[in-house]
Formats: sequence, structure tokens, C-alpha cells
Amino acid sequence: MDNRLSVGSEIGVLKRLLVHSPDSGLGKVVPSKAQDWLFEDIVHLDTIRRDEYDYYTKVLLYFLDPGKIRGRLAELDAPGYQRDFYKPESPAFYRSDKVVELQWLLADILEVPELRSKLIAAVCAIERCTWETENSLQQYAPVQLAKTFISGTADNKELLFPPIPNFIFTRDIGITIKDHILLNKPAKKARARETLLARYIFFHHPLFRDYQQHIIEIPDSHHGFLLPKEEDERKITLEGGDIMVVSDGHMLIGVSERTSSEAAVKITNIVFEKGLMEKVTIIRIPKKRDYMHIDTIFTQVRKDVWVMLGNFSRKAVRFEDASPIEKIMEIKKEEKIKILQFHKQFPDHPVGFETLEDLLTDISRTDLGCSQDIRFIYSGNNEFPYSAREQWTDSCNLLALKEGVVLAYDRNDKTTEAFREAGFSIIHVKELLPKLESGEMNADTITDTVILMPSAELSRARGGFHCMSLPLCREKLS
Repeated sequence: MDNRLSVGSEIGVLKRLLVHSPDSGLGKVVPSKAQDWLFEDIVHLDTIRRDEYDYYTKVLLYFLDPGKIRGRLAELDAPGYQRDFYKPESPAFYRSDKVVELQWLLADILEVPELRSKLIAAVCAIERCTWETENSLQQYAPVQLAKTFISGTADNKELLFPPIPNFIFTRDIGITIKDHILLNKPAKKARARETLLARYIFFHHPLFRDYQQHIIEIPDSHHGFLLPKEEDERKITLEGGDIMVVSDGHMLIGVSERTSSEAAVKITNIVFEKGLMEKVTIIRIPKKRDYMHIDTIFTQVRKDVWVMLGNFSRKAVRFEDASPIEKIMEIKKEEKIKILQFHKQFPDHPVGFETLEDLLTDISRTDLGCSQDIRFIYSGNNEFPYSAREQWTDSCNLLALKEGVVLAYDRNDKTTEAFREAGFSIIHVKELLPKLESGEMNADTITDTVILMPSAELSRARGGFHCMSLPLCREKLS
């Protein structure tokens, strides 16, 4: 198995990533707990699996590990197929070392008796299980125990503890910074168990054996546990959606609803001390559920193309051409963004940027060597109210399979229109897959294309494909 860690951009050819397919726990989220568990609504499990996420799995395999899927499309799409190919607990699971499933990795480490006992004790402590429950879990086979840890469901279908439905958003458990892994510290209690499971996987699975000295954990502030709730900014909280490695020497950190300014400062100091980065830009965004992480308001498409929310554009900042209703509804003083860039050689003299467009233009020109015009695709084609509606359903949260080829939700019509106007080809995954299977199209030769993915249920969980991926390896940009 290739276990190389190497991520130095957002858009280099994707070679390996961590994912987690929707598990039965998602089908147990009840309305009264949905927001506590960070979902906006309850989802229909069979639809989110068969009609949405399974397409994500297939397109990832065609691009990253085609040998696992080529020639099998008719079988997998046949009426009545039981989905064993997609189930980590099934002997027929696709088990790719390029599209890597977290539940499979967890089952692997649970084969080690000492680790199994420690992890059972740790999970039961977090979830306040009885001694009887803890002892009963010791009897589970590793594959079933991994499934139970994630879904919360026992062999007899009884819920032992809450599900962790956010585990599908693998970006937030950690981030690859060149050949290092930065582990998160979630802001919300609902993510405590997934953080524990991820830590055990990164520190104990053979996949990461060669990188044990390259795992970064952020220490808490001194006596941080004594801080009152109103001093959240001084606590250390971090989620991976607020970290972007945009070049070999430049990293972005968001200060948001989920990532604190104290964490941003600590991460900046760590990457400078380890020599991982020459520049770190800290982007403070409004603390509101609409935005959550910086990858909900912008992601990169090409060296010279970005998709972003128009609220943070030059036009919005200067109020040019804004109608009275737009000024009231969309462009509020408290929705301003603050951007400071710190250089390793001159840490006490940060550079400020007035707008997000200014920063992204500077990245394209200074870090990525673009001499041509830098282009911006705006959420909802920058038309009110579509800009806000489509940002809410992750129009800015795109995953680049390679430069210029991105996965996006099919429900964001105006944003798709903006991509088409910018010269991008648009194809729905349901049209793409048969063409990849027949050889009419080749993943290696596809360029400047938006691949639209079904999204009616996935979008209820408030996360796009950037959130649902933890890249482990990308090819270096030329």
C-alpha cells in the first residue's frame, strides 16, 4: 500500500484521500437532536446512500483507482443490488488504498487486542456507558465493533450511544500539511468521539506508520479548562474546514464559528517552527452558522479561478450597485472579513488585505505564478437571493479532483450557470459514469469541467465535497 503523505496545494491531481460513507447512524438522527448533532434536518438514509453518496464513491474510484470499479458499473447499478461493494463491513467492500474508508482503518486497528481494550474503555468513558456495556463490547468482532463505535448501534440494533453523523465530513478531523497531519480539536461536544477514533487511527494504523513523528496535536492553553464560556476565543478549537494549504509555502487559517483565534496563533507558530510554511494568512470570518468554516465561502478551482461568496467581494465592501434590500439583507457591518498575512521572516509585521478577492488574487499571482487575469465564480452568479440560498447549500464548497475539474452539487443552478458562462463544461455524474465505463471519456484527459452530483439529502447535512474529503496526497503543481 502506498502510504505517502504529500499535500502542497488545493488543486494538484488528487491521488489519495480519506472518506467515510453514510452509516446507519444518520438514519437515527431525530428532529429534536438534529441541530445538537450539527445537522440542519433529518436525512433519508437510503436516498443519501444509493442516490447520492454512492455516486461520489464511484466517481472517486474512476479518477483515483479505476481498477477497483471499471467493468462493474452494470452490476453495481442493477435493480436490487444490496450495496455490499460500498459497505466497509462486507467481504465484498471495494477496499481501495486510494479512496480510503475510515471505518475500514478503524476495524484494522481493532484487530490488536490491546488497542481494542483501550479504545473500548475510552469510548465508554466519553459516552458514560455502564460496566456491563463495556464488557459486552469486548466480545465484538473488530468489524462489528468499528461499525458500532461509529453508528452507536449494537448487534441487536439497540442504540448504545449517540451516532456521530458528522463523521462523513472527514476534512474536519484533520488536515494534511505537506507530509504532516494536523489533528483537530472540535468546538462542539457532538464531535468528541469522532476525534478520539481519528486519533487512534492516525497514531496506530500501519497506513501512517512512517509518519508518527509528523502528526501535530495542538496543546490546550494553560488552564484553558478554567475559562468561562464567554471567553471562547481563548480556548483552543480547530476544525479542518478552516485550513487550506494553497501552495508549498503558504497556508490559510480561518477564524470562525468552529476555529478560535487562539488556535490560529498556535498553528501559525507550529508550522513556522517546523519549517512547513513561509507564510500563513489568518482569515477572520463572521461567526454564524451560514459560514461555519472558510471552505463554506470559497474554494479553489484552478490556479487562476476561485469560487466564492460575493458578500466578501470588492463590490460588496464598497457597496457599489447594491440595491437597498441587498444592503439590508446581505451586506451588514458585522459581516465584514478581516485578513492578516504573517511571514516567517517578519512575524511581527503582518500584511493586511481589504477583501477576500485581494487575497486570492495575490495567492494566484505571487504563490502560483499566474500572469493572466484572475477570475472569480460567484455563488448564485452573485444574484440576490440566489447567492445566499446557494451558499447555504454549499455552492462554494467544491472538491478539486485535479486543476479545473471539480465536484459540485447539482441543486445550485445559478452557480452552475456562472461556471458555464466562464467557459467550463458541465456534466452530471449520471451522464459521466457510463462514458467513463465505455471509454468514451477518460478521467486523465478531462479538463475545466464541473461534475454535478445529486444532493437533495446530502445538502441537509450542511457540507459539500470539500468537507467530505481529507486529501492525503496530491501531485505537485507544475
